Amino acid sequence: MSTEKNKEGIKTGPEHDFTKLINTVHITFRQFFQQKFKEHNLDLTIEMVQVLRQLWEKDGINQQEIADAVEKDKTSLTYLIDNLSRRNLVERKEDPVDRRNKIIYLTEEGHKLRERLLVFVNEMFELVGKDIPEKEIQDVNRILEKIVKNVKG
Repeated sequence: MSTEKNKEGIKTGPEHDFTKLINTVHITFRQFFQQKFKEHNLDLTIEMVQVLRQLWEKDGINQQEIADAVEKDKTSLTYLIDNLSRRNLVERKEDPVDRRNKIIYLTEEGHKLRERLLVFVNEMFELVGKDIPEKEIQDVNRILEKIVKNVKG
């Protein structure tokens, strides 16, 4: 591990370069989807799609379950659900077991949107894997899992 620091006092070396590259990949993915949303006149954000994805996997779950899955606080999630509701993609219903909770369901439009977005997702996966052997992708996946484990503790 590198112990050298740049003039700002930040450690340099392969770990620094690796984390910068991970950030660049994250930004590139976001830009890819934002461009697709724009091209197809979809008034969505990446965060909204993260919420929809949870509901596509399991429709009819409470806000806390969604918040945990997308790693958002409850206030941020409420804002996202409000926006999705205004777009007629989700609806809130009272929890029959606990009236303080709301259960979030996809609307018919929310279900239909999944098929449109899958085209972009599959296109991105094809681009990600282009000219990279599967073994190398598996190796990077293992490394990234270790990094997540190291950082989360």
